[in-house]
Amino acid sequence: MLVSTRDTARPEEPRLAQRICASTSRFGISPALVTPLKDDGAIDVQRLAAHADDLLERGCSSVTLFGTTGEGPSFSLAERDATASALVAAGLPAERLVEGVIACSIDEAAESVGRALKRGMRAVLLAPPFYFRDAPDEAIVAWYGAVFAKVGPGLRDVILYHIPGMTGVPLSLEAIARLKRAYPGALLGVKDSACDPEATMHLIEAHGDLTILVGDETYLGRACAAGGQGSICGLANIVPEAVMSVMEKGRDDPRIKALVDAIARHPVIPMVKALVGDVRNDPAWARACPPLPTVGPAAVREVAPFVEALRRRAAA
Repeated sequence: MLVSTRDTARPEEPRLAQRICASTSRFGISPALVTPLKDDGAIDVQRLAAHADDLLERGCSSVTLFGTTGEGPSFSLAERDATASALVAAGLPAERLVEGVIACSIDEAAESVGRALKRGMRAVLLAPPFYFRDAPDEAIVAWYGAVFAKVGPGLRDVILYHIPGMTGVPLSLEAIARLKRAYPGALLGVKDSACDPEATMHLIEAHGDLTILVGDETYLGRACAAGGQGSICGLANIVPEAVMSVMEKGRDDPRIKALVDAIARHPVIPMVKALVGDVRNDPAWARACPPLPTVGPAAVREVAPFVEALRRRAAA
């Protein structure tokens, strides 16, 4: 049954009990957490902790901090580090947290990865450098290699982040193969957010020994039926039960596609934040970090019926 989140405008303290992962056979669903902000633009750790705790209680295998949906590149290393440490101190189990690292500098990326792993995080989602585009495979492999060398012997559980629509730097099958051969103990998997179903199937076929995660919820069911291991995705902030269902059944849901299409008619990340605020009856969630805009109530009303269609299904 769907857990109601409309009963309070302020988040409760997180439940501190250690929780057993809902699925031990695959990676599962890890919501790419949106990042709530206070009036002064600081990260609202209390709201974030309560949201993460609720999603874990509802069956998500983990939650992911500071990915694209979490506006990760908009926050400094110090902000990200302090927030992640505060969440663990509040009682969220580090082994069910994934930390996103989106940085161009080798030193910043290595420092972020190292701190996350020392905290005991489940994994690190590591994007390629994104400013100098059209980089050849050997340069991308060299960048990752330099980051891994600086992290040192504690390196583990790296999820390569393939999101060329944002970074402008694709991770080719050959680049992944070279990293896999060079660092066999370091790579956990690949998050594919290129939104290309055919390419995702090729990725699963070529690198099925890695944990392949699908960022596009519209074909998540098909991908999991073909060997995908789950998803790190934005919709799981709003309708986690629906996303878990398509993964478990290996069948896509047209209502998820309708919701994705409705969201895509607006600035995507701000709309996801606003929808979290809508289902939680807490409009403070809608506040976006510049340069992203904050979407207003009228836009939310256009998309909310598509959310409710999935929530009613989960509650049935």
